[in-house]
Amino acid sequence: MTVPKPNPEDVQFVKRAVEAAIRIGVLALLVVWTFVIVRPFISPVVWGIILAVAVLPAYRGLTHKLGGRRKLTATLVTVLALAALLIPAYMFFGEVIDSGRSVASQLEAGTLTIPPPPSRVAGWPLVGEPLNDAWSLASTNLEAALERYEPQVKALAARLLSAMGGLGIGVLQFIISIIIAGVFLATSEAASKSAVRVANRFAGEQGEEFVVLADKTIRSVALGVLGVAVIQSLLSLIGMAVVNVPGAPVWALIVLLLAVVQLPPALVMLPVAIYVFTTTSTVPAVIFLIYALIVSGSDAFLKPLLLGRGVSVPTLVILIGAIGGVMRSGIIGLFVGAVVLALAYQLFVAWLGEAPMVEQKAEVAEAG
Repeated sequence: MTVPKPNPEDVQFVKRAVEAAIRIGVLALLVVWTFVIVRPFISPVVWGIILAVAVLPAYRGLTHKLGGRRKLTATLVTVLALAALLIPAYMFFGEVIDSGRSVASQLEAGTLTIPPPPSRVAGWPLVGEPLNDAWSLASTNLEAALERYEPQVKALAARLLSAMGGLGIGVLQFIISIIIAGVFLATSEAASKSAVRVANRFAGEQGEEFVVLADKTIRSVALGVLGVAVIQSLLSLIGMAVVNVPGAPVWALIVLLLAVVQLPPALVMLPVAIYVFTTTSTVPAVIFLIYALIVSGSDAFLKPLLLGRGVSVPTLVILIGAIGGVMRSGIIGLFVGAVVLALAYQLFVAWLGEAPMVEQKAEVAEAG
């Protein structure tokens, strides 16, 4: 019995198929391996790009005033941004550490006292009675309360330590992002051309228009949402520091988080104002209350001022992006998620043709 001789064309086809499979496999392995290596740096790099795009117009104006020295301008912007980050971070962590040391020393010396709960606490629905009992026990016999609720206290302490560790990692990521943003600013012209080339490869003739739209969206969300949140947080911190509110940096951080997810800072500022009424005289308390209301409503005029000609993004998109980002990447994801999802939304709408693409070619140079 003779074995039929294989068809040369079939042999050649099999060889090519095997070679293609090997090439695709090696390429897929390289892509996956690269992703695993750069995965910890994705959020800082993306946030660095967002920061660079957001401050690019201001950077160009400052570069012009400094005689076109781009590297010097980028270094100056980077140093100022690092100072704006590290000074509040130092205040925040310093406040937390000092408060922790004070509580620990008072516990050790047996001088820590807790005031009794107000009578209205017992009337609160669901949690009123157990909270009143625990609070009353802590105010009369703190040692017995700690022994009774030891598992809960340990769990709370572990969560607080974990949260502080997460904040520390977040600050480190922000530092890396600011440095990356400085590098992108120093090479902004080359980076803009690269972005257009990449967009053209994916979107063809509309690549440049998509780059302009992405530039506008990033700048709009970064300034109109994140910028307003940062301003409201800083104003809150200043006001609370003036009236000596304990833990002012912590409350300012909460204001920042609420403002990013599009919730009013009044959720924090009004309870703080009530506390101020109980600890200071009427005139300073009234002034602080008015100041708190102004800060809470400042987004009404800050957003139009900072948005300018930027594109509008639905609040729900910002909210989902911020919450999803913080669940995925921690504190830095709060900012990155809001911008990235807003950008994806705008590009998707433009791709569907439901929003007019940017037609003015001159704006491409502006985005670059």
